[in-house]
Amino acid sequence: MTVHFIGAGPGAPDLLTLRGRDLIAACPVCLYAGSLVPKAVLAHCPADARIVNTAPLDLDAIMAEIAAAHADGHDVARLHSGDLSIWSAMGEQLRRLEAMRIPFTVTPGVPSFAAGAAALGVELTLPGVAQSVVLTRTPGRASSMPPGETLAAFGATGATLALHLSIQNLAQVIADLVPHYGADCPTAVVWRASWPDQRIVRATLATIQAALPQGMERTALILVGRALGAAQFDESRLYAPDYDRRYRPQSAGSPWAEWSEGDD
Repeated sequence: MTVHFIGAGPGAPDLLTLRGRDLIAACPVCLYAGSLVPKAVLAHCPADARIVNTAPLDLDAIMAEIAAAHADGHDVARLHSGDLSIWSAMGEQLRRLEAMRIPFTVTPGVPSFAAGAAALGVELTLPGVAQSVVLTRTPGRASSMPPGETLAAFGATGATLALHLSIQNLAQVIADLVPHYGADCPTAVVWRASWPDQRIVRATLATIQAALPQGMERTALILVGRALGAAQFDESRLYAPDYDRRYRPQSAGSPWAEWSEGDD
């Protein structure tokens, strides 16, 4: 018996990995975060699967469901939204599974920040503008922030920021970031990225709060950075005609030339 933790993606049911789909189809028990995982993903479950919405359950109750499946010898598909590596509460479940000596696997999913960038049609790392993306949040009821992880500290880097779980603190986000990015810095809010009712608001740090319509809360992602609106930026050297690389050596002296000739 194995518990398969599966990143169910940002919302669109077809943004589920093939591995995730196949694991769901093979598991007689499915535990899913009902507030964020679309019901369409559950269509991959076997017809007679036990399907449990964990949204109203606490951690003890969730682990009790897994323990019961383990006792019956049933594999479990444990679905979380987005990708499991960030803000999934997977870590505390894995710790308990290890103590219970129940095996598990982890299958990654499409993260919401990637879905948000896709919805905006932007690259978050433009040469000469930004080469780092910071995934962070503001303090909330569920989790506080370590002392060194402040918006001011991240803002000082000039990196593109992807702020999750923070739309309720938008006024403070703006106050913390304007000194570092400037009031005119491109800013976007993507609500329910990839869902059928997805909504996008583009503005600046100074104008984003006033531009938001009512109801864009909870599952809204805030993106801040010059890369969101840059038109003038360097082209990557990756595709430059004089750039030496393994599959396109440009000179006899290239470290890849001999390798490439011998490989033909």
